[in-house]
Amino acid sequence: MNASRLLLAAALVLAPFAAPPVSAQERSAGTAIYTCTNAAGRKLTSDRPIPECNDREQRVLNSDGSVRNVREPSYTSEERAARDEAERRRNQERVTKQEAIRRDRNLLARYPNDAAHAKAREAAKGVVQDAIKRSEQRVADLRKERKPLGDEAEFYVGKTLPIKLRQQIEAVDVSIEAQESIAANQKVEAERIDALYDAELAHLKKLWAGAEPGSIGAPPSATGKPLAAAAAPASAPATLKR
Repeated sequence: MNASRLLLAAALVLAPFAAPPVSAQERSAGTAIYTCTNAAGRKLTSDRPIPECNDREQRVLNSDGSVRNVREPSYTSEERAARDEAERRRNQERVTKQEAIRRDRNLLARYPNDAAHAKAREAAKGVVQDAIKRSEQRVADLRKERKPLGDEAEFYVGKTLPIKLRQQIEAVDVSIEAQESIAANQKVEAERIDALYDAELAHLKKLWAGAEPGSIGAPPSATGKPLAAAAAPASAPATLKR
């Protein structure tokens, strides 16, 4: 191996321990003293960046001993990525904590006591319960409409029903099935609203008892807004009049 190759190999071996370049700010500030404590616990001082402390902070002092600045560790690309990811997680945790505090404070302002929360629950369920009543009433009306059609169909036992009568019966049956499905979905929605308000109430009770906002996790949001199907039931197919 010739001399140039030996020099190149030596440079590659020593590269991780080489001191990072002195910044323009440090050069322009005049004479500086670099000081740090290495991995072995020994305090080191130099008039230039200290290679043994590349993995840790180095204080940069003025000639009078005052701190000019702090030199950050020299990181590898993997170390920088890990550091950035840790910082991202810390920032996300901070944002999440702030959001939890804001949410709990808003919750306390909206529901200062059990009565206020119960009133909101009833208002949210009221929309759904009204929709259920409308669907059930519509089913009852359709069944009344269906009865004379069924009575008329009895005259054709063993015979082919007239097309018009058959279409009327089918239309009413489809309407009844649709309204029953809507009512069933609305009942599920009422149960969902109750479950959300139950979870929110459990959370509120801890806050009312003195728990710090943002310290007890996040409850489901009981917004009081029913599903679109509950708020505005789909129209049933129109029946054919006799």
